[in-house]
Amino acid sequence: MKKFILPFQTLGIGDVSKVGGKNASLGEMYQKLNPLGIRIPNGFAISADAYRFFIDENKLKTVIQDELSQLDLKEFSNLQQVSSTIKKEILKGKMPEMLANQIVEFYQELSQKEGREVDVAVRSSATAEDLPGASFAGLHDSFLNIKGKDGLIETVRFCFASLYNARAIKYRHDKGFDKHEIALSVGVQLMVRADLSCSGVTFSIDPASGFDKVVLITGCWGLGENIVQGAVIPDEFLVFKPSLEKGKKAILSKKLGSKAKTMVYSKEGGVVNLDTGIEKQKAWVLSDEEVELLSKWAVQIEQHYGMPMDIEWAKDGNSGQLFIVQARPETVHADRDQFALKEFKLLQKGELLTSGFAIGNGITSGKVKILKSPSEADQLKEGEILLTEITNPDWDPIMKKAAAIITTKGGRTSHAAIVAREMGALAIVGAETALDTLQDGDLITLDTSAGKTGKVYQGKLKWKVTEHNFKGISLPKTKPMFILADPEKAFDLSFFPNQGVGLMRMEFVVTKSIRVHPMALVHFDQLEDKEEKEQIERLCWGYSDKREYFIDSLSQAVATIAAAFYPKDVILRMSDFKTNEYANLLGGRQFEPEEENPMLGFRGASRYGHERYREGFRLECMAVKRVREDMGLENLKVMIPFCRTPEEGKQVVKLMQEFGLKQGEKGLEIYVMAEIPSNVILAEEFAAVFDGFSIGSNDLTQLTLGVDRDSEILTELFDENNPAVKWMISEVIRKVKAKGKKIGLCGQAPSDKSDFAAFLIDQGIDSISFNPDALLKGIENMVNAEK
Repeated sequence: MKKFILPFQTLGIGDVSKVGGKNASLGEMYQKLNPLGIRIPNGFAISADAYRFFIDENKLKTVIQDELSQLDLKEFSNLQQVSSTIKKEILKGKMPEMLANQIVEFYQELSQKEGREVDVAVRSSATAEDLPGASFAGLHDSFLNIKGKDGLIETVRFCFASLYNARAIKYRHDKGFDKHEIALSVGVQLMVRADLSCSGVTFSIDPASGFDKVVLITGCWGLGENIVQGAVIPDEFLVFKPSLEKGKKAILSKKLGSKAKTMVYSKEGGVVNLDTGIEKQKAWVLSDEEVELLSKWAVQIEQHYGMPMDIEWAKDGNSGQLFIVQARPETVHADRDQFALKEFKLLQKGELLTSGFAIGNGITSGKVKILKSPSEADQLKEGEILLTEITNPDWDPIMKKAAAIITTKGGRTSHAAIVAREMGALAIVGAETALDTLQDGDLITLDTSAGKTGKVYQGKLKWKVTEHNFKGISLPKTKPMFILADPEKAFDLSFFPNQGVGLMRMEFVVTKSIRVHPMALVHFDQLEDKEEKEQIERLCWGYSDKREYFIDSLSQAVATIAAAFYPKDVILRMSDFKTNEYANLLGGRQFEPEEENPMLGFRGASRYGHERYREGFRLECMAVKRVREDMGLENLKVMIPFCRTPEEGKQVVKLMQEFGLKQGEKGLEIYVMAEIPSNVILAEEFAAVFDGFSIGSNDLTQLTLGVDRDSEILTELFDENNPAVKWMISEVIRKVKAKGKKIGLCGQAPSDKSDFAAFLIDQGIDSISFNPDALLKGIENMVNAEK
């Protein structure tokens, strides 16, 4: 008698032809990774031969071939009809007794091991799926909470039929698999009672950029189908692999999702989706320890398979234990050319209509088409932008027709996100307000090129596209570095040729993410403006100590950039707001003086030890300490702006030590901006205090020439090439180099003016930092100057 059932413990990754990619992977993990402590629920596979036996016994092969031969391969106008006919014929088929008996035997054996009649997950596993370059994400059917032998056998037939889902037929044609004989295996796996707890998806790389030093985990309450289907906006955790390896605090960032639905068991069998209570919506699905455990497992799974992986996890509500329930190759970045890159840039400003998670890298425009279901596919015209609540695999053929996709639900690991990446399409998922702000026929511009947040603007805006290929590019001896502000762009920019970050601007993070004046958090109870107090309460929800909100938010942003360029230097400039800028933060006006000339007023180093800001600076230092010491990102350096005298510099260094940042300890270097004439004149004395210098050419030019850099009338006088400015730059480089210290420059001039780049290199500067859009031109100028 032929054996059609293969227990997981007998399977390995070489058995794809027998049991499909999904089941082969489960067997591989059960055999090889279970002994390492990675928990994989037990189960068995109904082989592809069983499917063939079923088809042969019911004489369905000719029926299937005849129907497929009628398929319109140009317009696919009869796709649904062909699919429906084949599936009906398969579902009419009777399960052969020999096969049914074997399925029941192994199900009962699984139940005996557990001491109860078990509930199982029944998942389709095609013999061509989960291969690099072809995910087959959700194309075939899977079923949860199946209990009893009769229900199991019936569900297996439904899985067999799903091989001919319309979306699966179309996908196989698009991938060229329709030319090969494909069969379907079915996996039967013990259910993890995630309906009583939580579940989610893990990627062993950042799925958006392909950055491979992080693990991305998403999670929701209940069964994980809600994440895969994009029915909820999940919690997100980003974990840094090198910190994990060192045993350091490895979570770079956490983002709380709304998790509006919870999928649980139905009393009648199957599952039902319930509204999530407010308290659970506001609670994290995983503890930090659980996040790090899942991340360690993801790294082990990735190392075992030798490729990036897309993993599904679940937590059992009864035992409290975590399990891995699936793992497949990550298909999007498998064949990516790491040297080729397209850069998109909007040339106009427009009214922002909505935003969500950005999928893909690009900009497009078109008219909005709102669809409620795939049955309305004929209404979508080429070049229109599809807007809907969520997508499932039935949407796949439609998504290929759209210029871009917007969903109001879902996260970065949802079906819409995975399929859009695989197709190379642009999408914004989880744009919760899109159906409120967008109407059918609206002309919009969709931008996913500026980090993790995708934005939709009113009208058709202009943009430009620049294609880069870094293969064979030669870097100059002088270090080309970035000027960066936005952590969301860091992973993408890490692929550019660079030697790290010469200037990270803290102000961007404080303004865009934190939004609150640090002293308003320190003295929250003293705030006088009730409306601002309420806004701050909402922002600080979940933090018992409001100061921790500032430390946590800042440390996450800084850590993300430090991780993106690790182990290269990332130099963080401590806060350099002027008083009028600080006053615009929530609660800020109560703590800032009004000044006639904020540019030359209470800013930079002068603030740090002053009673008006000392405790705010403490919070900055605590964030830096967390990144360097707790997370182990010792490539992070710090830089002090607008330091007027060496004595002031000494006071700041002493204060930083008091706040836990001791110069020289664990390689901590403290730099100073050279942007005031006194920094040049007294360079030797400043060099005795600081480890390095960065020339701020804008302020140095302004203060050397006495020209307001923001004055339109004096624009022509503002020139870094002015002999007086160049003398200042030359002099500070000479003095600093003589003292054996490092010195760089941050500014636009070396990319705009090749002669200025040549001048800096002639003076012996160590590094030049550029804004991202100027980096490549700057490198070209530097290379030419060094010839």
